Amino acid sequence: MYKRIILPILFRFDAETIHHTVTTLLKLALAIPGISAICRKLYVLEDKRLNRTVFGLTFPNPIGMAAGFDKNADLVSELSDLGFGFVEIGTVTPRPQPGNDRPRLFRLKADGGLINRMGFNNKGVGPAAERLRHFSRNRGNRQVIVGGNIGKNKDTPNESALTDYLLSFRELFDTVDYFVVNVSSPNTPGLRDLQEREPLTKLLTALQQENHQRTAPKPILLKIAPDLTNGQLDDIISIVAETGIAGVIATNTTISRAGLRTSPADVEQIGAGGVSGQPLRERSTEVIRYLHQQSGGTFPIIGVGGIASAEDAQEKLQAGASLVQVYTSFIYEGPGLAKRINKALIGSSLQK
Repeated sequence: MYKRIILPILFRFDAETIHHTVTTLLKLALAIPGISAICRKLYVLEDKRLNRTVFGLTFPNPIGMAAGFDKNADLVSELSDLGFGFVEIGTVTPRPQPGNDRPRLFRLKADGGLINRMGFNNKGVGPAAERLRHFSRNRGNRQVIVGGNIGKNKDTPNESALTDYLLSFRELFDTVDYFVVNVSSPNTPGLRDLQEREPLTKLLTALQQENHQRTAPKPILLKIAPDLTNGQLDDIISIVAETGIAGVIATNTTISRAGLRTSPADVEQIGAGGVSGQPLRERSTEVIRYLHQQSGGTFPIIGVGGIASAEDAQEKLQAGASLVQVYTSFIYEGPGLAKRINKALIGSSLQK
């Protein structure tokens, strides 16, 4: 029903506008007494066989919502009611920023993908932290794990980026279960330069020093681009070992346009931005497999990119991922996606 009836209606509207409309309606609907319980009965699969303990945290299931969908921590409760075992909010920056000019989110219908150049549009880390404190006070029986994805403001020069990351880290520390350092978005000018060995090592080392001043340090992960060479991936492996961070998220969106079914003219008209969804599936799996094999499995990997089915999730897990995340496929496949994948994972575990 979703793909035959609802999706064609949604796709008649601008992608960003309909995203905000649908999420607002979802929030309003689930605020009605009893609707949350009905939704959880429909979409949440509670089974201890789905539990995963990764970097010291116990996840109720291995399917998460990737950063970008809930930039301002507005929907953690609602996404939990749709069956996600963890939700990564953000990317948040210290100060609010509007992001890039609209339009900035485009569908690649023939590819099951999106192109976005959002530019870290968010309301700032302070309001996000306050919403997460409210969620913690009212979470009820929800066992969802919350991650905080942090970045720098667009007008902050790279030489001062550490200050931005530290500000967000401190503000979110008591409200999230783990952190993600985002230096891999293609939509903030110069941000990907921070993936180079020297600035990245400096950034992660400083965050770890701040982290270990706390009584109970939080896991810190690094989100990387799919466009890195094997040599750069080798550097990532070394940096993870050197800085002692908890793991890697592979991968962010790609600047590549290779292999798209959408006409070159349409893609050129869309312009700059990162590609997500099905076009990213193969490359993100390659990166996961390379990191896992070359590191000897010494750190956990969260796999993201093109997961639209249980088979796609299994592919990432078999390549070496400990957990997986979705975003674009949630738009194309509908609210039952997490439950369908989790049900298939239980079935495959019974067959072993």
